[in-house]
Amino acid sequence: MRNVLFLLFLLVFVATICGNLLIITLVSTSKDLHTPMYFFISQLSVSDILLITDIVPNLLHILLNNGETISVIGCMTQFYCFVSTDGFECFLLAVMSYDRYVAICNPLRYSSIMTDRFCVKLIAVCWILGNFGSFFVTITLSRLKFCGSNIIDHVLCDLVPLLEVLCYDTYIVQLEIYVIGIPILLIPTTIIVVSYTYIVISVIRIPSSTGRQKAFSTCSSHLIVVSIFYWTIFSVYVPPSREKTSDVNKIPSLLYTVFTPLINPIIYSLRNKDIKKAIQQTFHKTYHLINIY
Repeated sequence: MRNVLFLLFLLVFVATICGNLLIITLVSTSKDLHTPMYFFISQLSVSDILLITDIVPNLLHILLNNGETISVIGCMTQFYCFVSTDGFECFLLAVMSYDRYVAICNPLRYSSIMTDRFCVKLIAVCWILGNFGSFFVTITLSRLKFCGSNIIDHVLCDLVPLLEVLCYDTYIVQLEIYVIGIPILLIPTTIIVVSYTYIVISVIRIPSSTGRQKAFSTCSSHLIVVSIFYWTIFSVYVPPSREKTSDVNKIPSLLYTVFTPLINPIIYSLRNKDIKKAIQQTFHKTYHLINIY
């Protein structure tokens, strides 16, 4: 099965990189996609590329060698990278929900609120907050003493398997991590819930069914991505405890670190007319260039 899994994850890795690079290229080159919403989608693709690049190459090496030895520094580096990208994505999804709130609830002020400079500042804040939380969680873990078995029965250096190999009771450690981690999840979740509450209220007030359908269609892709992301996150980390087996954690961990970055560009490309139109125009131009040469 290791060879089959190796080929599967290799295909997923290549498809994810290609799909997200396609989204980034389309948003950069197509004038129709030079809007805040697509700018945020391209940043989500950047995050997905960083996340899967941090996890899958090491996973492929594990499958080829039936396990792998990793240094403590290497383990903490991998942990820091994927926690920071996940933290960034938490805040980015909140920013994207705010963008949809402004577009639907305040359409006349949308261009004056969601300016290019403001969007860049929002992305910078998302990266800073994501790295800030990841830094303190990683520092907390790196100061702890690991003893007993040095085998982590998991696909990556994640929080739960690392807590399982600590020398002492993890209650205080978990408390510290909760104090740092809960705001990273709670603040974006609150923004998303509040934004979509106002969106639903505004959409209900639209008199025509066509207008309501059009308004909801602009949010559907984002809602699907948010649902998948938060479901997998909460299934792994709420609550992290020793009673959770590694086998139970492996599937959700693979979902949000490997398969979610693959699903995101598919959702946004298949359910978005502008991106599909940009893809068709790109292939049309490429076809004409080939004919010319």
